[in-house]
Amino acid sequence: MSSATLFSYGFGVATKNASQEIIEVFYPQPVIAPDADISAILCKHFNHADASCDTYELDDAGIADLSSALQGVDQSAAESLAALAGAEQCVVCLLGTDAAPSSVSEVFLKLHLLSHRLTQPQTLALDGMFGILKNLAWTNVGPIDLDELPARQLEARLNGETLDVQCVDKFPKMTNYVVPRGVRIADTARVRLGAYVGEGTTVMHEGFVNFNAGTLGTAMIEGRISAGVIVGNNSDLGGGCSTMGTLSGGGKEIISVGENCLIGANAGIGFPLANGCIVEAGLYVTAGTKVNLLDGERNTVKTVKAKELMTLENHLYRRNSLNGAVECVPLKSQMSLNEELHSHN
Repeated sequence: MSSATLFSYGFGVATKNASQEIIEVFYPQPVIAPDADISAILCKHFNHADASCDTYELDDAGIADLSSALQGVDQSAAESLAALAGAEQCVVCLLGTDAAPSSVSEVFLKLHLLSHRLTQPQTLALDGMFGILKNLAWTNVGPIDLDELPARQLEARLNGETLDVQCVDKFPKMTNYVVPRGVRIADTARVRLGAYVGEGTTVMHEGFVNFNAGTLGTAMIEGRISAGVIVGNNSDLGGGCSTMGTLSGGGKEIISVGENCLIGANAGIGFPLANGCIVEAGLYVTAGTKVNLLDGERNTVKTVKAKELMTLENHLYRRNSLNGAVECVPLKSQMSLNEELHSHN
């Protein structure tokens, strides 16, 4: 076999608009870091250059031909491709490298890699993806180009039906593409494709998980995980709380929540929170918030910006009820989740 290597590939079912542009792709079994034999077969079959990222369309004959080539090398890959026979539009997306995406097919493959837990948030190049994805109507019959929506709505009415437009967005909900093992999601519309939801995680009705963000293990999410934010194992985001993302504010700092942390109801953070820390309910601490650091005797040691405390573990952030100052005090015990509740996901 050749020494060809691929970063990732996926066999998918695409949706096209009336202009024959691909607007969305579903990849049932995306693959990252395939072995050299599979890479060599795919590259040779499509005359694909190792470092390039391209999408190829297959009809049923092409599916059968490639599936036959994969037989004996990777039975699972052969079967997953053969299962797409009869699809109106079958595509094969080959990523030679983890480069900034240049097509809708590439973006959707990378979003699938994240939601299938094949790679963690902040590990893929996603630069420029917003300019690539189209704003679509996500409906009960699949994605529809907005320019074509009025005609489709009229067509449905004439057939005695109603077209249910569930949202208008660039991103669909994750559960229409993959439901990761061992999770509970109370309102599926609040978890976008491209979210990484760790096993044991519960996302309650008011919880939200954006793309390229999520939980690395067991967690209780009743607040907002913004794009790019990573939450460590055994942490709890209380109802209505928020983590500051980088999409709207222009900031470059990646916000994270460590392990064994609690962000109280209606609280929030704009700086990385170290392991074992608690932010009391209602307190929003940004990177520039002035914080009085107290010792074990509750004496002020120094006053610093919150971002200078990003490595300080096992502390409570609170607001002094008498003078309004934000304080950071040592904790004597760690926060823990209800193990029984999450182990039965």
